[in-house]
Amino acid sequence: MLAFRKVRRKLRMGTICSPNPSGTKTLEVCNADWMASLPSHLHNVPLSNLAIPGSHDSFSYWVDEKSPVGPDQTPAIKRLARISFVKKVMKKWSVTQNLTFREQLDAGIRYFDLRVSSKPGDADQEIYFIHGLFGIRVWDGLMEIDSFLTQHPQEIVFLDFNHFYAMDEAHHKRLILRIQEAFGSKLCSACSVESMTLRRLWEKKCQVLIFYHCPFYKQYPFLWPGKKIPAPWANTTSVRKLILFLETTLSERSPHGSFHVSQAILTPRVKTIARGLVGGLKNTLVHRNLPAILDWVKTQKPGAMGVNIITSDFVDLVDFATTVIELNDLLQEDRALAKC
Repeated sequence: MLAFRKVRRKLRMGTICSPNPSGTKTLEVCNADWMASLPSHLHNVPLSNLAIPGSHDSFSYWVDEKSPVGPDQTPAIKRLARISFVKKVMKKWSVTQNLTFREQLDAGIRYFDLRVSSKPGDADQEIYFIHGLFGIRVWDGLMEIDSFLTQHPQEIVFLDFNHFYAMDEAHHKRLILRIQEAFGSKLCSACSVESMTLRRLWEKKCQVLIFYHCPFYKQYPFLWPGKKIPAPWANTTSVRKLILFLETTLSERSPHGSFHVSQAILTPRVKTIARGLVGGLKNTLVHRNLPAILDWVKTQKPGAMGVNIITSDFVDLVDFATTVIELNDLLQEDRALAKC
């Protein structure tokens, strides 16, 4: 059955993505239209009941070691970062993805974990992505996502703005205006989670759900409150403890009224960083543990009390996105068994 599902998925989605306009590398398997390719009976299933691949610290494929250390860091780290070597080490531990937004979208990623900040001394109030060091401008990332959505009108994305640093009211208003300018009519107004199906979104020509973990969401109909997309964090370096945590939080998941993010990620401790100082996050913690985490993903099933959104670091290191997407075939098998 598993082999059959894989063959069917490849036939449905194709095998090679088109070259990216930027000239960056192509992907071996293309999931650029996987939502559009789902069987028709899943078009009426709430998105909260589907399996959706996401990325952790989605923007951190590039960080600027020449910029100031971000306001998300402690004063002690900021003092240490005056030494150039420290910023090089920080970069190795701040980067959690290899793929750009466009490459992640082509790979099938549909949930993006976004942390943003103003930059000290930046007079134009521009907002940047942040993870220890500053990343690209938020505007540039939004435009890259919008370009993909215009080319793939049946794909839906979740943009989760969950951490804000050094931002006052003016910064928030500027960011929200940027979101409006980037996506316009593609934005989906906040409403009942259970009403969010592919068919309904396609009919309304909406493609973007924005989650905003700040009271400003109350002022804008297209901003969803952060409580509608809980993302419990295990905060551990142990795969065993992570899997136990994921299982526990899934069993406690509310069956109605919210989406659910399973953060299938390991978080380094200070001693982890000290041991793997120059190796970085990928080589020290992620590379050797990601296959075991993927094995857990393969045992999961979507549904009201099952997995929904699953996130990972370095989503390209294993066949992460395709593995999550294929979990939706289990919903199809349930339907076939019900008919027997």
